[in-house]
Parts: sequence; structure tokens; C-alpha cells
Amino acid sequence: MTTSFPVDFLWGVAQAGHQNEGDNRHSDIWFLEHTAPSLFREHSGAACDGYARWESDLDLVVGLGLNSFRFSVEWARVEPQRGVIDEAALDHYEALVDGCVARGLAPIVTLNHFAAPHWFSASGSWLAEDAASLFAAHSARVVTRFGDRIRAVVTLNEPNLEQLLQAGGKLPPELEVLKLDMLAAAAEAAGTERYFASNVIPVTAQGEFQEAFTRAHLAARSAIKAVRPELPVGVSIAISDDVAIPGGESSRDAKRAAVYDHWLRVAREDDFIGVQNYERDLHGPGGSFVGEGPRNGMGTVIEPGSLAGAARYAHEVSRVPVLVTEHGIQTDDDTQRAEFIPAALESLGELLAEGVPVLGYQHWTLMDNFEWIFGYGPKLGLFSVDRGTLERTAKQSAAAYAAAVAAARSVHA
Repeated sequence: MTTSFPVDFLWGVAQAGHQNEGDNRHSDIWFLEHTAPSLFREHSGAACDGYARWESDLDLVVGLGLNSFRFSVEWARVEPQRGVIDEAALDHYEALVDGCVARGLAPIVTLNHFAAPHWFSASGSWLAEDAASLFAAHSARVVTRFGDRIRAVVTLNEPNLEQLLQAGGKLPPELEVLKLDMLAAAAEAAGTERYFASNVIPVTAQGEFQEAFTRAHLAARSAIKAVRPELPVGVSIAISDDVAIPGGESSRDAKRAAVYDHWLRVAREDDFIGVQNYERDLHGPGGSFVGEGPRNGMGTVIEPGSLAGAARYAHEVSRVPVLVTEHGIQTDDDTQRAEFIPAALESLGELLAEGVPVLGYQHWTLMDNFEWIFGYGPKLGLFSVDRGTLERTAKQSAAAYAAAVAAARSVHA
């Protein structure tokens, strides 16, 4: 590592409760997984059994030489029925926070990483009149319990994900039809007029959800600041590095306006903007296109410099510091990941040298887990997980990430 990072830089990994913990039975995603028809390829089931194995998993994080850990507090566990608070679930997450602190890991808490309580989604989801106040109450409840021990809070995870997928043509049209059929079946099974989830939104409802997510974020931020005004709060967005060749500027700018700019402007009143980057999108006179070179599992060219490009634009528009809340590569070839991580961090260090404030880097993810509608097929982890025994095994990329972090931190030793 030839570039310099601040001594207080947050080196970590990111996880999400539903994808890792297992048996999130009171959530909307669990309900949709078991709906017929379902957009979800398979059930999450036990996931990685992270709810039970959190202590040994934190030890894996420490073993990589990291100093932070991003995870979600699952609302569906804390409030499994409307108005019914499971104190044991809050105890669990408080123990997880304390476990982080005891190991020298700064906890970064996400309040909604897509999954929400089934009762919430069955009663209008984020479009309900009281959705923002309900989420604010959840946010205040969590921060009141252990906000004095966490480093930062992400309110919503990727509220712009559906816009990004649609802008990039990542999902075939037939999946939109299946999505609508699944949501209709879920509403009927739940005995309600409509049913949604944060990452399962019809194309026609995108504008309504952007407004609803914005209200929820603002309400949550206000509730958090009322309890702990000093606690940094932000929202994370899905953002590609959009690069235009001559003649492609209008295509690039149109995508930025449609997918990122609303949230980057909202973030101007936040303490940071969470950047979640996985790829670079190229734009020419005819629109977006895929360049030449080895490709990742998402079908785009592997480009380590995409992280710096996305972070640069996010800061340029938001004018607040950047926290890389997710970054990684989907690939079955871990040698690609092992080469990709140090190269991406090198470019991120160069961005810091330019003067762009970057608070930390949270790699997605610690271990191969449940990747939503795609099930357990996509591989993004530093550790593999045996689907039978759930045993974790370090990959080559885990050592590569640890070595890159050690090199960066040794400058300040």
C-alpha cells in the first residue's frame, strides 16, 4: 500500500441481519420467500446462523486486523408484532455492540437493511401514513439502548437500489411480472390490499417510495439526534462509477439525475453519505455499454478504480464526508477478489490524497451469505460457508484484505 490513510480510518466488513443471522421469521422478506409464486430463488432458512455464532464471527473480524464492523439491527426481531417489543432481541444486539467494543471494533449500525417487520409491510409498508413515525420510534429505541457505544448510524440501506437496477437494465422484464404476481399473492395471503418490501418495489411505485423513504430517513435522523445529538447519521446509496466517453455525457448525467442526485442532496444535511459501489458503468453516444476486459458476476468489467470514482462524485454533490459502507466483487474466482481489493484500496487512498474526506471502508462481506432474490448462488465473502455444517473457511482474499489493512495501519504504528 503506497498511499496513506488517516490513523482513525474505519477498516471493517459489512453484514446484514436477514442475509446472515438466519430464521428472521417475522420479517417481510421471510414472508415473500414463502409466497407462491416467489421472486426469491430459495429460502434464507438458517442463513449463516450468525445470530447464534456472532461471537466467533466477531473473532474472525478481529483476526483480519480490522477496527470496525457494520451490521443491521433487525426491526422484525425487535418488534415482531406491532407495539410488542422483544427485550431479548434488544439484549442480543446490545451484547453484539458490547462484543464489538470489547474487541476494539467500532460498531456501525444500520437500522433498516431492506428487511422490515411483516406487520409493517402488510399495513402499507413505507407508503403508510404512519410509516415514518414508526421507523423513527424504532430508531430512537435502538439508539436509546446502546447509542452511546456505537460509532455511526445508517438509517436506510440503498433506498435507490431499484432505480439503479432499472437504469442499468440489470433485471429482465419477466422478473418485473413475477414481482407483481408475488406481491399480489402476498397481499392476498396477508389479507391486505397491498404488500411491498424495501427491495421489492414495482416500477410504477418508484416515485412514491422515494418520497416515503425520504420522509422515513428525515424522521429517523431527527429521532436519533434528539437522543444522541453527537452521533453521526447518514444514509447509504447504491452507486456505480458512471464514466462517459465523448458523446456519452448526456447518458451519464441522466442516470445520475435519476438514480443518485436526490439522495446526495438529501445527504447535505447528514453527517456522511454511505457509498455502496460494485461496478463501473460506461456511457457513449448510444447510451450505456459494457467495455472490454474480464467481467465480474454482475456482468460488468472488473474495475478497481470504480470505488474512487463513485466516492468522488458522491462527495462532490453531497458535500459531506464519505463512508464506504459496502464495496466488493461478485465472483466465484477468489483470486480475482484477492487482486481486486488491494487495487481498489490503492485508488481510494489516492482519492484521500486529493482531499476528499473518506471516513472508512466496510468490505462486503465477511462470508458468503443469502443474496436476496438470487439465494446462495452469488459469492462475495472473504470466507466461504459450508451450506451443510455452516463452517466458515478463510479464502485467499481474506489474507489479501488483512495484508492491505496491515500495510495501511503500519504507517501510524
